Formats: sequence, structure tokens, C-alpha cells
Amino acid sequence: MRIARFTTGSDPRYALVEGDPGHEELVVITGDPIYTPVQPTGERVRLDGDGVRLLAPVIPRSKIVGVGRNYAAHAAELGNEVPTAPLLFLKPNTSVIGPDDPIVLPDWTERVEHEAELAVVIGKVTKDVTPDRALDHVFGFTVANDVTGRDVQKSDAQWTRGKGFDTSCPIGPWVVPGLDVDDLRVSARVNGETRQDGRTSQMIFDTAFLISYASEVFTLLPGDVILTGTPAGVGPIDHRDVVEVEVEDIGVLRNPVVRR
Repeated sequence: MRIARFTTGSDPRYALVEGDPGHEELVVITGDPIYTPVQPTGERVRLDGDGVRLLAPVIPRSKIVGVGRNYAAHAAELGNEVPTAPLLFLKPNTSVIGPDDPIVLPDWTERVEHEAELAVVIGKVTKDVTPDRALDHVFGFTVANDVTGRDVQKSDAQWTRGKGFDTSCPIGPWVVPGLDVDDLRVSARVNGETRQDGRTSQMIFDTAFLISYASEVFTLLPGDVILTGTPAGVGPIDHRDVVEVEVEDIGVLRNPVVRR
């Protein structure tokens, strides 16, 4: 099952996504599926129809929890040691954009990089959950790009500015509940050229452990998002580039890049 959030020019709505790539159809459902049972309204909308636009599948209610250096090869490519515990940071919900929305490069950073990631969408209020119960608190999984001002991340004492600016968290194209995420391919392409190509099995700390660890620090609310880290191969993006981030069994998240 794939769950999308979309608009045809009016208020956002949710739908189940049916059909093969290029031929998807949206089966409109009532309410917000994080809070209410999935119930089709009977309306069907072609994804390629006039005025139809996918939105970020969720706007986090309170926060996006990022995890740094969760792939050993990525830590090494930036000259960092592998952490002995998950390295957490926060991105504000104002950093979220959806499929095909532009990543806007700030004028105060000269090197912005892509980071392809599996993202977890929390489905229940979660506090101090154990790893063996953590996945019971997940609504589903989506694709994320943890866009990073690398020069600013290195120069500032904290990562807030380099990681949290507007448009720095593209997510989408939809959420997939009930997915086995132990060994999925995670990749990124810039202008069609593959830059990142890893697997979630290469994570230092797996998804269940990350949820548990984060829930010990702060309460996770329905709709909150956890970014699980990025494989090696991060690199710069610039004006007029097109970035595609893909997670196996979920889909492709595409965003153009602009500098205004």
C-alpha cells in the first residue's frame, strides 16, 4: 500500500496510490490516515491529470529527527570517526518540501550537498519504547533528502543552520506502511548521474534501534519523521541541477535546485 498527499488546487487530500510507474491513479480517502482508518471516498484521480500535484506526504507535527554518520563509509568520506551511539540532530518542519518542489540554495552557503535517506514516519505517541517494540509505533516509510550546507555545518558549532534551512528536507513521493526496511537500496542521482548507492543493511544502528534511542531523548508524536542516515557518495548540488533520491520498494523523490 502507498499513501500520498496531493492537491488539485484546493485543500490537500490523501489517497491510496494504485498502478505502475507512469500510470498511477489516486484513490481518494477520507481524513488523515495517521489518525483515522483508511476509507475510500469512491473518487479516483489520475496522477498525471491536469492540476494534480503530489505534496510532501506528511508535515511533521513537531519535528524531524536526523541521524548523522550512520553509515561507516559516509563517516569516513568526511573524515569522521564512526559514532559509538546515534548522533542526533533536529530539522524544523518548515524545512519540509514535497516532490518536484525546488531546493532553494541559501546565499550564505557556498557548498550544498545531497544526502539520500530512508525516512520513518511515526504513527503513535512514542516514549521510551524498546527496540523490539519500536516498529509497532511506525506509520510507514518514505524517501528523504537531508540537504546540507556542508561548509556551514563544518564552520558552525552546531548543525542547525547547515541542516535546518527552508527547503532542506524534501520528502516523498508517498508513504509505504508495513515495509521490511532491513536491506533496501538507497541511491541518489544528480542530472541522471548516480552519486550514492548503498543499502540500509549497511547502517551502523538499525531502524528499530534509532526509534528506541530517539524516544529516550524526547517524545515522538504521530507524524514526526526520523531520517536514518545517508550512505557514502554525498556531493554538491547547484543551480539548475535535478536531484533524484530513490529507496527500493518506495519510489523516487525528484527535486530541482535553484539559487535565487
